[in-house]
Amino acid sequence: MSVVVVTGASSGIGRALALRAARAGYDVVAIGRNSSALDALAECVRREGARIVTGAHDVAEPASARAIVDLARRNFGRIDVLVNNAGQVAVGPLSAQSDEALRAQFGTHAIGPIALVREALPLLRVSQGHVFLVGSGVARVPVGGLGAYPPSKAATRSAASVLRRELKPLGIAVTYVDPGVVDTAFMSRAGMPGAPAPLLVTPEAVARKIVLAIPTRPRVLNAVPWQTAFVALAELFPRVTDFVLEHNPALVGTTDAAAPHLPPPALPAPEPPAATPSISDQPAFDAAIEPVRRRMERVKLKESFVRDLLRAGESLDPDEVALRWAGMPNKNERAATLEVLDALAEAHFLARDGERYRVVRGPD
Repeated sequence: MSVVVVTGASSGIGRALALRAARAGYDVVAIGRNSSALDALAECVRREGARIVTGAHDVAEPASARAIVDLARRNFGRIDVLVNNAGQVAVGPLSAQSDEALRAQFGTHAIGPIALVREALPLLRVSQGHVFLVGSGVARVPVGGLGAYPPSKAATRSAASVLRRELKPLGIAVTYVDPGVVDTAFMSRAGMPGAPAPLLVTPEAVARKIVLAIPTRPRVLNAVPWQTAFVALAELFPRVTDFVLEHNPALVGTTDAAAPHLPPPALPAPEPPAATPSISDQPAFDAAIEPVRRRMERVKLKESFVRDLLRAGESLDPDEVALRWAGMPNKNERAATLEVLDALAEAHFLARDGERYRVVRGPD
């Protein structure tokens, strides 16, 4: 049985790919940072009679590479396909990115995947395996507001070319994947509106093309060829592209965040009011769910239901929450539940407690 290792399997393309690979007869090693989402994925795969193991690792940390390869070796004894799919973005001007944000993005998209290939190389040599590196159109046409995401994806694309030449004599194929504009919560989690709906393709469509490319071993896989063609045109005419993106950042789903924002000049402190009125936390709640609001609308998860969850001291199990609002939740509804709970945790309404979430404050 052939073995596929997929990073970034908690959601989006990675989750869809893990499911499709399992249904195609592969044993799956699913890696992500969200252990609850990985458990839900594993349950789904095992219900269908396929084999999967999961590991909660951050591929941005090169030390995770050895643990991931050991997980595959212990459970299945081999690696045939390695899909470096994990991604993350820290929005804002590149010139304002913190050292930590820079390390995380280059770690996730370049350093971590290269380390993973290095650690997996002995097993890949035996199987004469196949490495996929998932890139982005912004590797060729960088856009502002996405921090170090475009240059780190450019590093992914460059690494794929170098690794392809290095590993070809060993019988190992390397494929660079341009997935197109994918309908996931990746951008909304980062506080960006995302690309217009007509441009979006489903994670399942990209996953299907990756699985189909395993036997053909192409150098490059353009999951949405017409989008790649537009990227190539934009690359050929950089001045026109710059003009279009400067005047219409919504075309690529970003906001006007490319230029550094300087602090305003200091003003005299206002006189304190005679009495401090009671201030509701509702704006903070609105801000917390804003990155996932579009996702909630798609799956019909009501804001009132989410607000009612926030009763201080309660412990929330993601699966139980999904059952409460969706009845018999499908994979999309479970994934949406996790994304909403994670967003509330990021805003400090919830605290993660293992695989559960503890309510630490209410919405008002």
